[in-house]
Parts: sequence; structure tokens; C-alpha cells
Amino acid sequence: MNFDSVDISLNNNTYYSAVATWYDDPEGFGSGGACGLENDVANSPYYGMISAGNNNLFKYGKGCGSCYQVKCTQNAECSGYPITLTITDECPGSCNEDPVHFDLSGKAFGYLAKPGQGAALRNRGRINIEYQRVQCYYNNTSIIFKIDRGSNQYYLAFALEGVNGDGEIGSMELLPSNSGQPLYMQQSFGATWKVDIPIGITGPYSVRITSLKSRRTITAYKSIPADWHPGQYYISNVNF
Repeated sequence: MNFDSVDISLNNNTYYSAVATWYDDPEGFGSGGACGLENDVANSPYYGMISAGNNNLFKYGKGCGSCYQVKCTQNAECSGYPITLTITDECPGSCNEDPVHFDLSGKAFGYLAKPGQGAALRNRGRINIEYQRVQCYYNNTSIIFKIDRGSNQYYLAFALEGVNGDGEIGSMELLPSNSGQPLYMQQSFGATWKVDIPIGITGPYSVRITSLKSRRTITAYKSIPADWHPGQYYISNVNF
């Protein structure tokens, strides 16, 4: 299936059919591995309300950070009420036998059920659901930059967390404080972007971010300090 066939408009209030499964522990928070978020999905702003997606949701990493409302109505255990999920991982293999397949964290899957029916719904393993694409909104959260552990003074890579709006990133530029020329970043994998740092270029760095669908652009001024360190988190003062 072509990605465009499921690349639906944001907030059009129309639900489409999909399949849902769950993985990891029954009450587990899931994973952000393929998007570069690792175990951060257990904490703010995601709190385990996440899902892996098949090719038509993950989109070779371009779908990382996109948000969906999903609900189940066809099983006795289903609440019928929508929950909001963020795509943070890839569901490969048999997930791609379905046009649209969400593989939820155990916690999120349980939230599709009526009170007290989470375990019974998980026992079904695979269910039919309905979904719609929505804007991401993480209340009172600014974009977070997580520096990749492989970064050094000549190579900088980082993942973005908690991106409002589209959720998906279209392009990014790193803006050094001692140069008027932007450094154009490339997607490394998932929500992680990378750039080579020329000799003599130093921070603090601002980051210009353009969303994938709406093409909106914001700048996180001097969000990455001159003395940044691999593995550290830096919180900006902006969001979409």
C-alpha cells in the first residue's frame, strides 16, 4: 500500500479501520527503540500511551512522533472511547500483512477496555479498531533534545521528544552561535537527526525545525549549550 493511502488529514473527525495487537508486559510502557526514544516512552510526555506501527504508520521513521486517536467497539470488553497514542516504534514482519496495524504497549491496549476489562481484552491478542490522525498535544511541554551517545565535537545527533502539532519532522537546521551559516541536518533514523560539525564551529546551538505535513517552522534558540554532552537531555523553550 502506498503511504498516501493512509496519510489522512489531521483532525478530519473521520475514523478508519485498522488492526491492533499489543506487546511487551501486560501493563508495560512499550518501547521507542526504532524512533531513538528508547525507554523514555515510560516518562513524560508519553507515559506509555504509545504504539509501534507497521510500514504505513512508521513510514521508514518519518511517522515517528505522529499521533492517532484509536478506539475499539467490536468486542464486549471495549469501552468505545478513543485514546490518543504516539507512534514511537516499528512493528515489522507480520504487521505488514495488514494495511494499517497498531502494536500498542500493554498499558495503552488496556486503556481501550471498559474498567476492569483490560486483561480480558489483552487476552484476545488481536482486535479490530478504528483510528484517526490527530494533532499531538503534550500539555505544558517544550521540545526536548536527547543527544545521541555517539555524538562528539565533529558529529552531533539528537532525537526530538514531545513535538506538538504534526509530530513528524520534515527538516531541521542547526544554527551555530559563531557562524551565520546553518548546518543542514539529515535524518539518521526514526526521530534522530544528525549533522557533521566543521572545525571551528561551536555552540551554543539553536535548532530550526520544520514540520512534515503543515510545513510550519519554529526555532529553538540556543537550546543546546556549548558544553553539551552525549546522552544528555536539553529542554527548549518552544513547541508547535
